[in-house]
Amino acid sequence: MGGCFTMIKEPQCSIRNCIHLIGVKSDGGESDPEKNERVVCRAFPDGIPDEIAYGDNKHSKPFPGDSGIQYEQEKPE
Repeated sequence: MGGCFTMIKEPQCSIRNCIHLIGVKSDGGESDPEKNERVVCRAFPDGIPDEIAYGDNKHSKPFPGDSGIQYEQEKPE
């Protein structure tokens, strides 16, 4: 049989095209780059809370720890 792999769910902030999304941050180093991966943005540089990143909270209103930055949709060109 083939190897084992993990399917990673796409964060809602990416699907909604938030302009503040930075990407994925990892603390695993070169030896284990997937260790401690978390989705980060300007509002949550240490990791977006799961209820925003993967849940139903659209972060259209202030949320504890968001530094006054909320969801803004990317403008079409």
